Amino acid sequence: MKGPWLYTTGAVLGSSVLAWSLISSRTELTPEEQISDRPAQMSEDGYVSSNTCKACHPREYHTWHESYHRTMTQVPTPDNVIAPFSGVQVDAVRGQPMLLERRGDDFWAQFDDPDFRGRHGETRRISRKVVLMTGSHQQQVYWYATGLHRLISKLPAIYLIREKQWIPRRAAFLHPPDEPAGSETGGWNGICIACHTTNGKPEIDTPFGSQPVLRQVVESTVSEFGIACEACHGPAEEHTRVNRNPARRYWLHLTAKEDTTIAHPLRVDPRRSSQICGQCHSIWEFYDVAAERQANSHGLPYRPGAELRDTRFMVQPTTNLNSQTMREILAEDPSFLSDSFWSDGMVRVSGREYNGLIESPCFKDAHDAKRTLSCFSCHAEHEGAGDPRSVQNWADGHQLAAGMDGNEACLQCHSKFRTNLQDHTRHHSASANLCYNCHMPYTSYGLLRALRSHQVSSPSVAASVSTGRPNACNQCHLDRTLAWTSEYLAKWYAIPKPELTAEQQTISAAILWLLRGDAGQRALMAWSAGWQPARQASGVDWMAPFVGQLLDDPYDAVRFIAARSLATLPGFENFNYNFLASPNVRAEAVSNVVSAWRGAHRADPQLLLGAGGAVDFDMLKALKTKRDDRRMFMRE
Repeated sequence: MKGPWLYTTGAVLGSSVLAWSLISSRTELTPEEQISDRPAQMSEDGYVSSNTCKACHPREYHTWHESYHRTMTQVPTPDNVIAPFSGVQVDAVRGQPMLLERRGDDFWAQFDDPDFRGRHGETRRISRKVVLMTGSHQQQVYWYATGLHRLISKLPAIYLIREKQWIPRRAAFLHPPDEPAGSETGGWNGICIACHTTNGKPEIDTPFGSQPVLRQVVESTVSEFGIACEACHGPAEEHTRVNRNPARRYWLHLTAKEDTTIAHPLRVDPRRSSQICGQCHSIWEFYDVAAERQANSHGLPYRPGAELRDTRFMVQPTTNLNSQTMREILAEDPSFLSDSFWSDGMVRVSGREYNGLIESPCFKDAHDAKRTLSCFSCHAEHEGAGDPRSVQNWADGHQLAAGMDGNEACLQCHSKFRTNLQDHTRHHSASANLCYNCHMPYTSYGLLRALRSHQVSSPSVAASVSTGRPNACNQCHLDRTLAWTSEYLAKWYAIPKPELTAEQQTISAAILWLLRGDAGQRALMAWSAGWQPARQASGVDWMAPFVGQLLDDPYDAVRFIAARSLATLPGFENFNYNFLASPNVRAEAVSNVVSAWRGAHRADPQLLLGAGGAVDFDMLKALKTKRDDRRMFMRE
């Protein structure tokens, strides 16, 4: 199974209120014990649910309740299901269309059974009730009851919230095009449960994946769906019990003593506070089979405030590549590292920010705890009392603390740049003077988009050459070469120039990555073409014929991202294209883009633009024939 707050006494209520909260929350969970067709919520192991926190911590409860952590996993209701279901037909699935319907407050789907294949290739239609769902921000994934205990499986399509579009589940991931998507049955029970719930227990009778999952007995339980209070603070049963006494609460408040019955992320060492986030936002594995079996029936043993590495192997190629555990992992799964990391050990997939943090100089080289970069240097698990933003804006803004959506996040430590930032950046534009555009560029991938790296670094042409990772300069200046970037980095910061090939010296780095790169590089460049700072720095009149080349890319996800960026270019707002069309239709779409393109307003050899702004298509095709088609499966 791969892995992948603030305590307040502002509302000091009577013990009777807290006691009633405990009673009512347990009453709400009681029916879950009778549920047999999906994973159930159980109050056990000292976990007593977020409802017990509401009475004494109303503000913290409210901001958590409005966060996307809470809604990571939910039981579907008419209030939280975003996708249309009533009489909807979804054609974008393998086989016959998926038919959706509402039955009162329940959601049902009819589709081809992914776990059935007849001897002669025939399929079987099934009708299943949706019993659980994941996500509420970018996507919603719907899980249905299989009828086999609490084993659940995923519908063959997922819903993109912003695009208001159903797409095949495999198209939502950077998945090798020549490999079948396979069944998702048991995936939630054996994998997602670890991080998308609080105190999840797979409870599968034999090791997950050791035999056909339909033969396994699955009785998965959780303490609470979603990432709830106790996921970050630890089990709260003892905390709620002792704090029924109002005298104790007043004493803690007046003496400013720490309450040791609960974990407080801001009152532990910053390295351990970040591990509270890292328990989910990281790439990890079990040390051995015994630990995995223990977690199967008892849940993951880590508790907030403890040392994370005591109970799981944190994958960090720069330090433990040659360890026995890593050798065992790679012997079983040779592509484990290449599917998640750049070749120098920088993480390249979303949701694994802790792996980036621990490689950052501000974290690993800091000797003063107060100046050690941590997750909470920038993020806040609860919106602050004085934050002028609405709680929804705070949640939409990645739960950044007030003022941390700009340079203050860095200037709070690097104060010497506060008055001379422009002298440091050598740029005048607002986007280029944002610290994180240069030091945390968009080099991670997930959820059909590029995301900021959480490994603080500096632009490096040498790293781009050795790893293929776009550097911040060329991801913004899409029209410039690596030689151009190398020249300015040497001039401004005395960074040595690496040796470059003729193409790297003369052709836009973005074009090289877009045409010759691997699927991950192509996805990043397709996204960058729609990123406003890059469009401002590079212009857009030249982009269409290059982005258009990706409309027949082998990878569904790359085609989807390219089409989305293409639609932002002048003249292509209503371009007719279906990223799931046949190869012949997709190839025709590429030609249609070229035909519809209005031409560039400049001649520029770096962009393969000759006299009059015409594209050198012979060179373009030559570069495209060198495309890196190695298998890629980005493990988001």
